[in-house]
Amino acid sequence: MKYDVIIVGGGSAGCVLAARLSEDADRSVLLLEAGPDYPDLDRMPDEIKHDHNQRASEAGAQHNWSFQGATGPQGGRTAAVARGKVLGGTSAINHQIFLRGLPGDFDHWAELGNDEWSYAKVLPYFRKLETDLDISGDFHGTSGPITVKRHKPEDWLPLQRIFHSACLAAGYRDDPDMNDPDGEGAGAIPLNYVEGVRISTAIGYIDPCRNRLNLTIKPNVTVHRVVFEGKRAVGVEAESGGEVFDLSGETIILSAGAIASPQLLMLSGVGPKSALDRLRIPVVHESPGVGRNMKNHPAVTLRFQPVDGYTLESGSPRNQVGLRFTAKGSTVKNDIQIQPLTSGPFGHEADEIRVGCRLEFPRGAGELTITAADPNVQPDLDYRFLEDASDRERLREAVRECVRLFENQRFKAVISGRIAPTEEEVGSDALLDSWIAGNLSIAGHTCGTCRMGPASDPDAVVDQWCRVRGVDGLRVIDASVMPEIPRANTNATAIMIAERASDLIIGIP
Repeated sequence: MKYDVIIVGGGSAGCVLAARLSEDADRSVLLLEAGPDYPDLDRMPDEIKHDHNQRASEAGAQHNWSFQGATGPQGGRTAAVARGKVLGGTSAINHQIFLRGLPGDFDHWAELGNDEWSYAKVLPYFRKLETDLDISGDFHGTSGPITVKRHKPEDWLPLQRIFHSACLAAGYRDDPDMNDPDGEGAGAIPLNYVEGVRISTAIGYIDPCRNRLNLTIKPNVTVHRVVFEGKRAVGVEAESGGEVFDLSGETIILSAGAIASPQLLMLSGVGPKSALDRLRIPVVHESPGVGRNMKNHPAVTLRFQPVDGYTLESGSPRNQVGLRFTAKGSTVKNDIQIQPLTSGPFGHEADEIRVGCRLEFPRGAGELTITAADPNVQPDLDYRFLEDASDRERLREAVRECVRLFENQRFKAVISGRIAPTEEEVGSDALLDSWIAGNLSIAGHTCGTCRMGPASDPDAVVDQWCRVRGVDGLRVIDASVMPEIPRANTNATAIMIAERASDLIIGIP
């Protein structure tokens, strides 16, 4: 059988594409996912169904690829890179934060030669994809597949409540709607959950359309490469149950995420010629930008000693309140994010309080390279965080501002002292830079490795319709096509990309 569309990867974007493209009963759609599928919510593992205690994204967890990446800037530290291995992808193992990129992010995409992705053009898709249970109006959706809500102030845990008060006392704005175009300051974080259940794209998009006769969902299938005839993609080579076979499709869409999509392109002969020659992969089309421009949000975690008797129940929500602000001297709004965390490993009492500081608009970029002609070998991930001086300065400022906020007397009710960084480290640029370099973590926000752009951009892998340049019949639609990282957790933007790209494929402007 030859399918009209083969979608590789049933994650944040792939599930959206499968649902939208199969709305046309005359279009046959095949969705391939390397991980398992849980069509019955009652039998879904708790760590997928709920975000309590971060079990699904822990290194070594059943539904996590558990990659490792080099953080930089000194090259010695590696950190975990969580990626979902289950229908729903990383949307099924993440922390439910459903924060949109800012309007300026998308207008910048348009300025880079992608005018189909300006804020005015993507806003309708942010509205289309969500049902916001708290806020309505021109900027919010009321009937989309992803349910969005926020913890009410009366339900905030003590740490979260004190943090919000401390931010307001420090002069930051109250921000009741972080997805408002003008949002900034401290407020409740928008989350994609309902009645404690994480609304992944598998639940929101796939479950309602599982009975469509033109939609075929195949879990536990590993795609080895895209099959070409000349420069036209005609199918994929895949493996399941120890058997390798070819599947034919009129259009092939890679939605395997910002790590696996560039990996599959290179395994298929589309990528930097030097890398392909080194692994003796025949070159179908030389595309030097594949794997370049790899972006993520550099982050560190401050640690505090709680007062005696401070405990968290195992079902405590991880995220309730966040702070976004602009670093001193920065021209980029909301380039810093701070989040106090109120959950920990399953069954483990809170022996310390952790607060995350993240740089939301890094100027530096890393690179992904493949080291073997084997889809089961993890690509080399070199994020090269903080090589840019501005990135170092702004993350250093974020840490110091977090330290200042937590000196508010209100915190004495829950915190007895700071564990790290020390006073000596906070007081010295050199020592603080060293502490940051030794504690950098990698968020699940990898993007940009198959960036979209005009023909004049030599590193553009796809055009703004997500068609792979230099070949026919092949598209990439996921976080990898972002031309620049948004100033937000990337899941909502990845889903929006798939919604918008679905219409571009169908021909809706």
